[in-house]
Amino acid sequence: MFNDTSSLLAHLATRRSGKARDMIAPGPDAAQLRDIIALALRTPDHGKLAPWRIVTIADGQRDAFAALLKKAWVAENPGAAGMDLSALDQFAHQAPTLLVLVSTPVPGAKIPVWEQQMSAGAVGMNLLHAAHAHGFVASWLTGWAAFSPDVAAAFGAGDGDKIVGYFFLGTASRDLDERPRPEYDDVVRAWEI
Repeated sequence: MFNDTSSLLAHLATRRSGKARDMIAPGPDAAQLRDIIALALRTPDHGKLAPWRIVTIADGQRDAFAALLKKAWVAENPGAAGMDLSALDQFAHQAPTLLVLVSTPVPGAKIPVWEQQMSAGAVGMNLLHAAHAHGFVASWLTGWAAFSPDVAAAFGAGDGDKIVGYFFLGTASRDLDERPRPEYDDVVRAWEI
């Protein structure tokens, strides 16, 4: 992937999140997706607990995913039946590839839950980097669908498990704009005794 240090630095400096709704085909093929996920799993994992799971949602499952979202939305929002829920359809059908990352902390482990959850977040960041390294654009989205207990249960989430996010992968339909980044001096300081 990277022949030298400058290639790796260029990769890190150019990774951008694309808007899922603007992604077009192609997305990763099966071999590329397997490699992207395998790379994402090379993450800090104190205790070797693998406290996360990745669920793939195939193209043929997008309608069922949209139906799940609508059913959960109506169940959680009395009076929502009959409303325009096309935004949920759009969410379910955007981008060529869709993954769901679930944090699954191991109960009773000596590794704190927070540390296990951060490991899941690291998997998410690695998914974004691995997709970029393969020439794709990716987006990590949360929103209501990531916090719905009914949706989480449909992805096998148990007690204490949470959806970390939805990862959309595809090809950018246009050049990605740089977004404002924090100023170094605003977020980095030397420890003072």
